[in-house]
Amino acid sequence: MNIFQIISEIEKVDPEVYDRLDSRRSIFKHMSGLGQKLSAAAVPLALGAVFNKAYAQTPVGASVNDVLNFALSLEYLEMYFYQRGQAATALQAGFSATNKAALDLIATDERNHVSFLKSVLGAAAIADPGAATFDFTGGKGTNAGPFADVFANPLTYLAVAQSLEDTGVRAYKGGAPLLISNKTVLTAALNIHSVEARHASRLRTMRRAGPTNNAASQGLPISPYNAAPKSWISDTDNGGASPTQTAPIYGAGNNTNAPTGVTFEAESNVTQGGVNLQTALASFNFPAAAFSEAFDEALDVTTVKTIARTFVVNGSTFLA
Repeated sequence: MNIFQIISEIEKVDPEVYDRLDSRRSIFKHMSGLGQKLSAAAVPLALGAVFNKAYAQTPVGASVNDVLNFALSLEYLEMYFYQRGQAATALQAGFSATNKAALDLIATDERNHVSFLKSVLGAAAIADPGAATFDFTGGKGTNAGPFADVFANPLTYLAVAQSLEDTGVRAYKGGAPLLISNKTVLTAALNIHSVEARHASRLRTMRRAGPTNNAASQGLPISPYNAAPKSWISDTDNGGASPTQTAPIYGAGNNTNAPTGVTFEAESNVTQGGVNLQTALASFNFPAAAFSEAFDEALDVTTVKTIARTFVVNGSTFLA
């Protein structure tokens, strides 16, 4: 077990991990002394105690574990998607150098998210489902679904990637109210939420400019600026990358078991805090789309699972 590597991996998704534990100097001092004070078998227990201090000031209840395992399920889905994409030589050849570098970074982020959530959950973490659980063509195991060329066609790959990231952003926001009992875990989860949002924005930029465009992926101007897709969700995004399959990502969720005061509105929602912003701010002459674009809407677990199971093979109970 490489304790320093574990801490390093957690730092990638939670830069404040050292503040939660102790000062950077002190934590390494304490860690370096473990080998002198403990047998090898006891080190994992000591490490668990350290993480308990960092992430469980308030005991992690069943509902918190459920939310984190739900997030872990989605991270497994994304991790295996990017892993499969990285292994597809012909697909990789269709990306510019900067776009390929960005996708490699996203893939690393997803692996780090999996490692981080597993470290927080410990023994309560769900088992790794394995790559064979997923069919990213949407064919439920036939590998001949609506995204059949996903690992051969860069345009299809980016479209599916955007769909997965957009789903993840809404899912993390939907789970946030259930993590309020543990503010530290909530903060860490929202840190991941922000990373997922940046992934989605970057992928949209790639799709808008084209997979071989180096300039756009370096942040240089793209013309026309209003070309689809925008770098953020606008209205219901015209159903997404492939409306027949992806429209639910941008629609309303299921409010049947929503927490008190929480509703899962469609991304086209323009009412916030009970105020219709489009009406209340009409005198400012903002573009009509601005009011839905200004807010991310949460999505419930049931709806997210239905969307994600598009890429799970028949017969698997994963995300059921």
